[in-house]
Amino acid sequence: MSQIIAILNFEEGYREAPYLDSLGFPTVAGGIRIGPKGASLSNYIFQVPRPVGDVWKQCIVEGKVQQMHQRALVHQALAKCNEARSDVLISMGYQLGVDGLAMFRGMLTAITQGDFNSAANAMLDSLWARQTSGRARRHAEVMRSGTYDIYRGLL
Repeated sequence: MSQIIAILNFEEGYREAPYLDSLGFPTVAGGIRIGPKGASLSNYIFQVPRPVGDVWKQCIVEGKVQQMHQRALVHQALAKCNEARSDVLISMGYQLGVDGLAMFRGMLTAITQGDFNSAANAMLDSLWARQTSGRARRHAEVMRSGTYDIYRGLL
């Protein structure tokens, strides 16, 4: 069973009240941007309970997956992935956008060839891994193993 919402809540963190993300965008419920960069949080006086945020996030994920299937190389990579590996690609698409994910051509090509070790190495040899090293290490381990084991006890 897919663990994508639990993974996103872990990786993004979950806050019911709006906050500014690391780039200065008003955000809520674990990485859901709700306003333009630099907007005052005083414009956002609401809270998003976890069940509501999870449904909202699931809707965003479904849109990302549709976009991912429109990209030939991403689509081919998804076809080679089990659920855990697919969740990694979806998480990357959520964090980086589908355009950002599509730029990982070496990783995606390795996945289409069933070479998950090379795919994991390509993930770790990136600016993304240098910027979000913990997330990248966890995702690379899932890509290598094809299991959620690294998240056991964290989700």
